[in-house]
Amino acid sequence: MLSHFCSSIRIMVLVAFLCVAGFAEHGAAVTTVEEDEHGKSKILTFYRQPGIITQPGDYAHLLENLPDRIPDLCKIVQGVILHIFWAEAYDITLSEERKGEVNLRTFEQMLGRIAELDERPLSVARVPQTRVVGNCRNFSVFLCALLRHKGIPARARCGFGNYFTAGRYMDHWICEYWNDSEKRWVRVDAQLDSLQVATLKLAFDPHDLPPGKFLSGAEAWQLCRSGELDADLCGIFDMKGLWFVQGDLVRDFMALNKMEVLPWDCTEIMGGPEAENNQQDYLLLDQIAGLTVKGDSAFAEIRILYESNERLRMPSDWQP
Repeated sequence: MLSHFCSSIRIMVLVAFLCVAGFAEHGAAVTTVEEDEHGKSKILTFYRQPGIITQPGDYAHLLENLPDRIPDLCKIVQGVILHIFWAEAYDITLSEERKGEVNLRTFEQMLGRIAELDERPLSVARVPQTRVVGNCRNFSVFLCALLRHKGIPARARCGFGNYFTAGRYMDHWICEYWNDSEKRWVRVDAQLDSLQVATLKLAFDPHDLPPGKFLSGAEAWQLCRSGELDADLCGIFDMKGLWFVQGDLVRDFMALNKMEVLPWDCTEIMGGPEAENNQQDYLLLDQIAGLTVKGDSAFAEIRILYESNERLRMPSDWQP
């Protein structure tokens, strides 16, 4: 009881501090939903600034003269990244060493490898064999980083796409950006180039995903918990089930806090197929799912919960 009381006091103090002063997250200030002096939402300010994963670091010079249109930015991404599972479709056989590039965690690391393979500006599309090897998460984080560099609010999202395998919700990442003229978040799948669109026979615009094509980890979690969606339809390869949805739920929550970890990075609350949740675990997981689906209206609560609960963050000795 005393520990619960002390925990509650800590959260109350944190809430009061945030409301009065705001706080910085990896160099990015402001976290409340109030309007700043320029009339711009502080939520948009938060997502306009890079986090530790999306900073260009020593390679910012590669980001000069980027295009403005979303389709053109997606072409930039597609011209420098080769999806590890689509390589053969581009007549590329990857060595085990090249496959290891999928572990590049930060935007700076990806830019560094891109420069090693081809020193030309990002605006020059590489042939497939000289693109850095990645997966859906790399495409999404890369686009997110480009948008933030241009001052456009953006965030990576982790969840499931239903347009890869009929009847399945495949583990997937996309990117959201704020369309200021339409006053809405637009979901973009930067991975889907013309070859993939044709192969998958897609009839929608990958630069503005229709509702239901992608489920965030939180959306999938709630559907599975309510019985509306079979959790065994969610996953990748032979990995599936509620435990897998749980991992994407937490990774999506982390991404909303600008911590876009690798698909296999895990926190304490991400268990494997043999792990069992207790009642407190389910309460926490349902809480973050509920806050996430509320969207911007729960932004302050999302930030507070993330900063106050160590189980939702990478271990203190973890380095990107």
